[in-house]
Formats: sequence, structure tokens, C-alpha cells
Amino acid sequence: MRVVDTSAWIEYLIESPLGSKVARELPRRDAWLVPTIVQLELAKWLTRRLGVEAAETVIAFYDTCEIADLNTKTALAAADLSARHRLATADAIIYATAQAYGADVLTCDRHFESLPGVRFIPKHDA
Repeated sequence: MRVVDTSAWIEYLIESPLGSKVARELPRRDAWLVPTIVQLELAKWLTRRLGVEAAETVIAFYDTCEIADLNTKTALAAADLSARHRLATADAIIYATAQAYGADVLTCDRHFESLPGVRFIPKHDA
């Protein structure tokens, strides 16, 4: 299973040079894990930047994936990870969700760079 972080989604959707690298790392359709926090972040970004139609298209895609709701166990793990690794709340939830499901994280967000179980694609290498 793989969690595709919002940063990687955005690079892929805007078809940036970095998005090409992200595309090569996207999982098979049956291997996507989508935390609800990624749904929120992505819907917010898509609606603001690309419009409601684009948001609906992506929402239709990730409705075919495994959705990981935030529960108490994951929230508490995220709080711990946030403190230990100095992660923002959303990043900690994404990372804790991946760990709870035995998934890795695909991201372009430097905050994840040194964490185990992360496939980090740096922006400066694009």
C-alpha cells in the first residue's frame, strides 16, 4: 500500500517536471491508501486552483481506493509522531495512517525526507 501525500498529488496534477517523477512512483490502483486528511487538503486545493470539476474528478478516483478514516488510535500516534519528528498536524496524520496500514508515503514534502517508510522526491531535482 502507498499513501500519496498531497504535495505529490499536486505536482502530478499540475504536470510539473517533478510530477513526471511522481507519476513513475504512483501505485497500482488497488494499492492506493487515501487518508481522509489528504482528501480534505486535496479537495480544498483543487477547488481553489482548478475548480469544482477537477475536484470531482479526483474525488471520483480516490473513491475507488482504500480510504483511511482518522480514528483515535491513529490520532494519538500522530500526536506522538508530531512531537518526535516536528511534523505539522496534517503531515503527522498522513505518516501515522501509513504506519497503521503498513504502507509507505510518496511525497515531495521535505518534512518527511528522513523518515523511514517514505519515498521522498525532492523538488530541487526536478
